[in-house]
Amino acid sequence: MGVEIERKFLVDDDQWRQAVHKTYVIRQGYLSTEADRTIRVRIKGPRGFLTVKGRAQGLVRREFEYEIPLDDARTMLEVFCVGRSLEKVRHEVKVGDHIWEVDVFEGPNSGLVVAEVELGRPDEQFIRPSWVGEEVTGEVNYYNARLVANPYENWKQNQ
Repeated sequence: MGVEIERKFLVDDDQWRQAVHKTYVIRQGYLSTEADRTIRVRIKGPRGFLTVKGRAQGLVRREFEYEIPLDDARTMLEVFCVGRSLEKVRHEVKVGDHIWEVDVFEGPNSGLVVAEVELGRPDEQFIRPSWVGEEVTGEVNYYNARLVANPYENWKQNQ
């Protein structure tokens, strides 16, 4: 069984940029955004992926990800994904024993920068870098599936 355990944070400044070792352009859309299951199609660099995620139970949720042909991913995004797709640039930053993924969102989510760290277990210790701010783990507005339906530009204006 595939499992995802991650913590998500807002990013306070650009200090992380000095330590980037990989960068990907990501475009993704959703075949399903139900509370109990999210089905995502993603193009990450030159590769396509289909991912199924279950409802989070604390920090843990089931996740199954499969590489699919790039042309299939493109077609699914264009034909089957409801609403807009989401675009972001992902930067990988190594901090201690963990790889942090810093997502810089584009388009209607421009201005939002979020960092995630994946863990092996919910109570795993990790180094929290100085450029990481408020923790938003479990806050649904920051889920990518929610950002497609209710982009950052909409709720940022209402604050």
